[in-house]
Amino acid sequence: MSSASPLPPGRLEEQLPDHAPLYSPGEAKAESDRCLYCYDAPCVKACPTAIDIPGFIRRIAADNAVGAARRILEANLLGYSCARVCPVEVLCEGACVYHDWKRPPIRIGRLQRYAVETAFDAGRAALPPLRRAPRARVALVGAGPASLACAGTLARAGVEAVLFEKRALPGGLNTTGVAPYKMQAPDSLREVAFVQSLGVRVETGREVGKDPTAEALLRDFDFVFLGMGLGADQHLGLPGEDGAGVCGATALIERMKNDPSLRLGKVGHVVVIGGGNTALDAARELAQLGAAEVTVLYRRGEPEMTGFAHELKSARLEGARLLERTVAVEIVREDGRVRWVRVADAREGKPVPGTERLLPAEFVVLAIGQGKLGWVAQLFPDVAVSADGRVGADPEGRTGNPKVYAGGDCVNGGDLVVTAVAAGQRAARCILERLSAS
Repeated sequence: MSSASPLPPGRLEEQLPDHAPLYSPGEAKAESDRCLYCYDAPCVKACPTAIDIPGFIRRIAADNAVGAARRILEANLLGYSCARVCPVEVLCEGACVYHDWKRPPIRIGRLQRYAVETAFDAGRAALPPLRRAPRARVALVGAGPASLACAGTLARAGVEAVLFEKRALPGGLNTTGVAPYKMQAPDSLREVAFVQSLGVRVETGREVGKDPTAEALLRDFDFVFLGMGLGADQHLGLPGEDGAGVCGATALIERMKNDPSLRLGKVGHVVVIGGGNTALDAARELAQLGAAEVTVLYRRGEPEMTGFAHELKSARLEGARLLERTVAVEIVREDGRVRWVRVADAREGKPVPGTERLLPAEFVVLAIGQGKLGWVAQLFPDVAVSADGRVGADPEGRTGNPKVYAGGDCVNGGDLVVTAVAAGQRAARCILERLSAS
């Protein structure tokens, strides 16, 4: 699989080191030899896509990395990115029996990356076709993990799968939003190329609702899958928030990953507002890029953070600090430039009167969530959308419109790459069952 990328060099993400580098063959062999190949393995149960983890590790131990990769990709078409961005510490590795003996778990994520990247490098990641389905066409809205997994599964069965992506680059958050120290954008595009090799067509610069319209998709395709993910960063509406020196976390990360013109210059005091994994990613990236001080501001206590504990631990090791039970009430500027964040103690997430103080800041990052794209789903008749903008779909991806399926972040409101992959693959299987029964 070619590693060529349309992205130009000079992007800030290139300055960030890989936090889990690719194993050498010897390292992979040594680590795989530690595996006990458990019967009824708990690591498999912990994987949302049920990869046969002992099976693929056994193949690495037998010097058959390509066979290991095929075992992975049969279960999870995006097994490469999942190996690199999944929180394995709370999924497969977190379930490893070695924890019971107070010993380090098998490094499943790194072994999985080794297997798939070895197969990509050798040009031997091809998968056999599935049982052929009746001829059909499926349109997929968005080209992120859910849509790619759905499209790849359909294409292997002979279904024509066409993805419509409004951005210039496919891959969704793997390309635009994953922390660079986990995976850089060219690696995401390499995985997209693998999915395309299965027969998937990707059309970028195509925004559904404008070009093409929902009516055209329903007319020209047998089914439509909605996998458009989430929208833009949300804002707090604080005084002084608008203007230079304040930005959304996903917008900042996207520019780090895709835009070689971004230059942060000498970064002084940074305040990141939020308590999720995106906030911690932004804090870690800015600390690694040389910010003098990075403070994560969270309105509740550490136990209530949605960000993973291991990510917070890493952020602290890299120099970021957590200021909990504290809320921002104003961005203070001088001559248009951010100088401070006025903060206050928080009780139940709300500011406590009389506790306000100034926190130095030259740069503020908002990581309080992303908007929902339910309006896209509403373009399709009989597709329900919740009050908070999530698309209504059952576990198999079925919506109220029998021609429309949905999965991933637009349904769950924002979760893991691997859960999006699992949702896309489930929807594809449901579509294939319907085709076979018709």
